[in-house]
Amino acid sequence: MHHHAPILTRRQAAALFGALALPGAAAAEPGVGADTLTVGQSITLQGGKNLVGVAVHEGVRLQLDAVNAAGGVNGRRIVLRTLDDDNSSQRAAANARQLVQEGVFMLFGSIEGGPSTAVAEVASTARVPFFGPMAGSPSLRRPHQEMVFPVRAEHREEFRELLRYGHSLGLRTAAFFHSDTDVGRAHLANVRLLCDELGLQLTLPLAAKSGLADADIDTMARQIAATQPGLCFNHGSIGPYGKLVALVRRAGARTLMMAVNSGSTELARSLGTLAHGMVFTQVVPSPWERKHAITREYQEALRRARPDADFSYGGLEGFLTAKALVLALRAAGTAPTRASLLAGLQGLQADLGGLRLRFRPGDHEGAKYVDLAIFGKDGRFIH
Repeated sequence: MHHHAPILTRRQAAALFGALALPGAAAAEPGVGADTLTVGQSITLQGGKNLVGVAVHEGVRLQLDAVNAAGGVNGRRIVLRTLDDDNSSQRAAANARQLVQEGVFMLFGSIEGGPSTAVAEVASTARVPFFGPMAGSPSLRRPHQEMVFPVRAEHREEFRELLRYGHSLGLRTAAFFHSDTDVGRAHLANVRLLCDELGLQLTLPLAAKSGLADADIDTMARQIAATQPGLCFNHGSIGPYGKLVALVRRAGARTLMMAVNSGSTELARSLGTLAHGMVFTQVVPSPWERKHAITREYQEALRRARPDADFSYGGLEGFLTAKALVLALRAAGTAPTRASLLAGLQGLQADLGGLRLRFRPGDHEGAKYVDLAIFGKDGRFIH
């Protein structure tokens, strides 16, 4: 009884021939060249209209350009392959799949909750590490995701700081503006737990359906004006939330309006004088101050590259997250594989110039850094 040799497809034959022709090529790791390391990124740029995405991307490039100019990581230049997901979760998932198929070493640096979560799902299925999603979604950390390594603090830590600050001012009731989605409801559950923990009462949960009309926002503003909760905050959706803040402020309600970091610069800019006195969380230090080594490094790099450019939270977050990426790639060793990257990350503890980064098995905490900033009458964030 003799076995017929299996018939190879043209692609299999080419792959086999390629492996025979190049000794050691069969064991080649995706994205690892002789002098390059290719990293894939799906990020919300919206063709340049998303100012946060553009700032983040520029910050990432600033860090990687500096590292590449100094010889890269263990002699390999980091090549960043970026696709725009247009703030669509479906597009982000498709981008992530495309990048994996094209053979990137790892996925990196998405922003926005929906797209970041979609990339995380692809990463988990494909068993490709996803480093530095710049979003605050709870699902990026819980339940634990073996392939996902966030750097920035999650929204839960931001909520805790806002509520703690409100409590210190003697405020005891809160309103929370959240999207009417699974992610938004997970945030709501966290806010309820934090209120119990800190001795506040969530008196006004405000669920924002997708395609929220101005009339709906008007109704929410009237509820706030009628019940005057001590404080009100959000988890994103800065367009509708900005409209809500404006209406509440114009109604003369005494509620302290607060917001998480996402798009804080854009939100404050769009509200103008109506943003004065608002309290924001930030997950990076002030990009304008020079208190932290990471901020000084960012400012100097930006001044060298683009002397006329403005410092921004997004730019600093991109710069800092890319610095963490470089540490992760160094931890993968001189012959990097996805397995050696994962192994190197398991016990990674580092100081990112003033922010502590920590990953360990079963707990990819990242950095827990959260700071509070008040938007002042001079149009600046005061930390």
